[in-house]
Amino acid sequence: MTQPDLRVTIGGLVFKNPVLTASGTFGYGKEFAPYVNLHHLGGIVVKGISLEERRGNPPPRIVETTGGMLNAIGLENVGLERFIAEKMPYLRGIGTRVIVNILGNSLEEYQRLGQRLSEIEGISALEVNISCPNVKKGGVAFGTDPAMAEAVTRAVCAHSSLPVIVKLSPNVNDIAQIARAVETGGAQAVSLINTLLGMAIDVKSRRPKLANIVGGLSGPAIKPIALRMVWQVAQAVKIPVIGIGGITTTEDALEFLLAGATAIEVGTANFINPRASQEIVEGLARYVTDNRLNNISEVIGELVLA
Repeated sequence: MTQPDLRVTIGGLVFKNPVLTASGTFGYGKEFAPYVNLHHLGGIVVKGISLEERRGNPPPRIVETTGGMLNAIGLENVGLERFIAEKMPYLRGIGTRVIVNILGNSLEEYQRLGQRLSEIEGISALEVNISCPNVKKGGVAFGTDPAMAEAVTRAVCAHSSLPVIVKLSPNVNDIAQIARAVETGGAQAVSLINTLLGMAIDVKSRRPKLANIVGGLSGPAIKPIALRMVWQVAQAVKIPVIGIGGITTTEDALEFLLAGATAIEVGTANFINPRASQEIVEGLARYVTDNRLNNISEVIGELVLA
């Protein structure tokens, strides 16, 4: 029996299927090995990596909300060199594309990350988190200003031989404008959306539930917003779009593909159902078979408006 064809192409790379795991929700991959056949996934986007190790914010830093969760982890990670030495040997052996999410507070930090990771065997692409504050521009997030978004994209592309995916923040007035800016800067793809800013309050203590006061909202509650933004961006750029935001089922994934996404990332769902990503792969395979499609790409951008 012929296996359903789920292959998609992003930045010149062929992925075995369009299901990736979202950065910050899947650790460094190994943590989910007891629950998921990692080889069956289209790709793993690892926890965001900075030049130096980060301890993150003090607890409490995760709060469950209606239809999702707030997190203020503070980009805790092992740092660049420990990631290369301790995490990459395992990741190289799983037979699935590895995408490294990178973050920095200056153009120079992004450049150094891009250059060093390009030297490492087993990394397929970079995903650039531009929701970080630019310390040299008064702490304004790179991703909220088109010029800064383009500049950081151009900086990474100039110092890396790997395909560059830029992860867009939804906390902007016009996400399509930012998408066009990073496309001009050389990005081979965009992924969206990152978390929305939110907060929660304990009415008994009258204190914020997060030590950081505000955090990033993710999960099913943000899916309609993410879907709308993916649809807008897919119409605004020529490069592939990767959809993120509240995807928990095969139907969710198909909605994003219909809206124009070439691939999707599964995030918060991993905390509720650690097998979510693999189940979506299996569901997409059934969909291709049941609908007698030649390839899952026949669904991409096929939203009917009339």
